[in-house]
Amino acid sequence: MSRQSRRINIVIGEDQYEALTARGLNVSGLIRDLIADYLSASTIALRVTDETRRLYDLLVANGGATDEDIEAHLKIALAKVLEARIGEMQALHKRLTRR
Repeated sequence: MSRQSRRINIVIGEDQYEALTARGLNVSGLIRDLIADYLSASTIALRVTDETRRLYDLLVANGGATDEDIEAHLKIALAKVLEARIGEMQALHKRLTRR
């Protein structure tokens, strides 16, 4: 590690630790990565259903897709959500300003 680091103590549940290590994860490395993602201006975290997570894992692990591949489709989906919200707000505005 080239940058200076600070050692801290954290407390996690025994079940959490066992689940992480059973997956072969380095807990310190995972925490560092999560903090870096949280502080990044170009990383987002989404809570998804188990089904969506399985599909994502399938695409990335077995399909060779990257986050960059998925981003193009995410932009389209976000634009559709925005369009729907704009429509809802315009309809609300119309109802509120009727005289």
